[in-house]
Amino acid sequence: MRALRAVLFDLDGTLHDRPATIAGYLCGHLSRFGLPASYAERFTELDDFGYRSKPEVFAALVTEYRLPHDPAALLADFGEHKLAAVRLMAGAHELLRELRRRDLKLGVLTNGRTELQTAVVERLGLLPLIDDLLISEAAGVAKPDARFYGLALARLGVEAPEALFVGDSPTNDIVGPQAAGMRAAYLPTGHPLPPGVVPDFVLTGLSDMLRLVPWAADSKL
Repeated sequence: MRALRAVLFDLDGTLHDRPATIAGYLCGHLSRFGLPASYAERFTELDDFGYRSKPEVFAALVTEYRLPHDPAALLADFGEHKLAAVRLMAGAHELLRELRRRDLKLGVLTNGRTELQTAVVERLGLLPLIDDLLISEAAGVAKPDARFYGLALARLGVEAPEALFVGDSPTNDIVGPQAAGMRAAYLPTGHPLPPGVVPDFVLTGLSDMLRLVPWAADSKL
């Protein structure tokens, strides 16, 4: 078993408490546009943990609720106000500080637009606590493409068996990293694990990570 030298984190749903962010944003959104309370739940369903495009989400909501609003206006509101609602996952700062104290290299690997994801990371106060941030738009490749994980590992100067990936997406954060030779820890804040996807570790919260450093060959949380 190679010694653990680095931990790579997903951003949304892992270090960024995206469900809390969306809930906070929707409170103001409903008020600004005079929308019914059920709209928030339906937005969350259509949003699919951020995997569905927002123009599609707002167009569907306008149709379903027969709203007088232009979908473009709703989308513009999302762009203007979402960042102000950004929330940190509980225990994220404490975990990162402790992992750095243990001399581990730390990276964040996320799909998305460079400007937006960088702003989220900055607002969450994560930049001073990590060694590298890699965003798909800037990299020209995205999860679950093996090249994306390989690039992140190279930038940290570690090999795949020396790294652990932590995230909430079965495809992007479990299957992808495992195919690239890393171990993967699943944080169940997003899509549930489908049949056949078996993470090396299952977390109940970020604080569980401290029991994996260093990991034992046969440990399961």
